[in-house]
Amino acid sequence: MELMVLLNALVTRLLFVLHSLIGVWRVTAVKKEPKYWLLALLNLLLCLETGLTLKFKQGRGYKWFSPAIFLYLICTVPSLWLLEIHHGTQYCGNEPGAVQMNVSNQDFNQSRDTSHGSEGTGHHIIQTAKVFVNHLSTICETVWTLALHQTFLLLLVVGRWLLPIGVEITRDQLSQLLLMFVGTAADILEFASETLDIEDVRKNYALINAILAVWTWSMLQFPLDLAVQHIGCKPTASTRRIPSLLLCRYSAELWNIGVSLFIQDGPFFIVRSILMGHFRIFNQMLVFFTAKNILVVTLQLYRLAVITLDFRATILQKSRKEVSCCPCEPYEASTHATADQDTEMKEFVAFPPKEQSQAPSEDQ
Repeated sequence: MELMVLLNALVTRLLFVLHSLIGVWRVTAVKKEPKYWLLALLNLLLCLETGLTLKFKQGRGYKWFSPAIFLYLICTVPSLWLLEIHHGTQYCGNEPGAVQMNVSNQDFNQSRDTSHGSEGTGHHIIQTAKVFVNHLSTICETVWTLALHQTFLLLLVVGRWLLPIGVEITRDQLSQLLLMFVGTAADILEFASETLDIEDVRKNYALINAILAVWTWSMLQFPLDLAVQHIGCKPTASTRRIPSLLLCRYSAELWNIGVSLFIQDGPFFIVRSILMGHFRIFNQMLVFFTAKNILVVTLQLYRLAVITLDFRATILQKSRKEVSCCPCEPYEASTHATADQDTEMKEFVAFPPKEQSQAPSEDQ
């Protein structure tokens, strides 16, 4: 097993576990109930996946699917749900969105003076860490939740980059996938922050759950690598049907269209349309992102029509070439032509033209 592959696999999963534990810590601090530390047990699934991947795959990834990313979603999404649902996370102590972090040098100097001497350097580090954690706890809860959202999406992209790739995906495909993930993460963050920050939405518990459900649904595209990989079906008897051929040839493009229509832009458009149409919630950003979703959905449908027409033209052209290149066709065609000519000659002899048959009678 290569050392770099092992290191990347372990470091990436360690970052996932640390971020998940920070989310659990924030939930416990907000709810003020130690029982929420049980959410940390979800990381055992990620530890189990790490052991199995190192044993059976030598640290490398799987084809079309990343179990580490999927388990990271399972470990982190519940904490973000609880933070968003909790009413206290939406208001700061003084000004909205203000960061109440005043880490001054005096506090660190005091902790250093108290721990100086016989206590040793280790105690000084512990005291400094306690001061830092105490000041982190004073940060506005809304800022904490938004920061967890942002770092969550960034770690999904960076983690997918650091995770060792399998033999089925190339580095070129991985770079394309990462660029797609960056744009996808930005759209998802805009959807979550822009809709959940609306005051009328915060007053409706059902709306919050619906928005978070759509947000969770959109996150499920990150563990999948189908956006850059073609299925590569062989032209067997089972793939001679037109839908199977279309899926084999344009699998990556069709997956991108399906993700946009059914996982991301389509659901986002439905939620924003309900907010404006049913709940009469309007603001400039909501209208802008709704128009953007309409444009993206329209372009994806146009792209689907272009792919279908191109595939249809290719099939027709291929069928014409097969007909013209078949070795038995010229013989059959000549045979049918000869038979038709013989039939016409027989009919011509048996039933001569009227002009020729009436000509002798006139002479007589």
